[in-house]
Amino acid sequence: MIAMLEELRALAPLTAEGAAARFSAREWTPGGKPRDGVETSWDKDGVGAWIQTFSSGTVTVSFAVWIRDVDESGYFDDVEAVYEEAERALDGFLPEIEGSPLAGHLTEAEQTAEDKDEFIALKKWTLDDRTLTAGVVQPDTDLPVMVVVALEAVPA
Repeated sequence: MIAMLEELRALAPLTAEGAAARFSAREWTPGGKPRDGVETSWDKDGVGAWIQTFSSGTVTVSFAVWIRDVDESGYFDDVEAVYEEAERALDGFLPEIEGSPLAGHLTEAEQTAEDKDEFIALKKWTLDDRTLTAGVVQPDTDLPVMVVVALEAVPA
């Protein structure tokens, strides 16, 4: 996944088409979810990735590096314990980013109110003119808790 982030860092500008080409070149498996003619879902070695393009022109490439699905009830019996487990997984993953060749290009970034609403726990950096965020998310109570790493490029 770090190698993929390095590949994406080299794309200028970051586009869905360019990101999809890099995933394909690195032999990620397409997930069969094309949008506007571009594959947006990828998998490799237990890591899922997806590409999103927003109407504003912002492109985000996200990686799910840890996932805990809901219990049989459709929810979590002890959601706080799952959040703690996810935060430990995040803490265990951060050294991979901070110890990678990307580290020399990362500058810690301030967390916004929007970040704090979206993430249970997070670390955020700028990477050149982009934002790199690693954090714990649960989009809704009946959805999995995930540790995601997202690279976001906002058009100038």
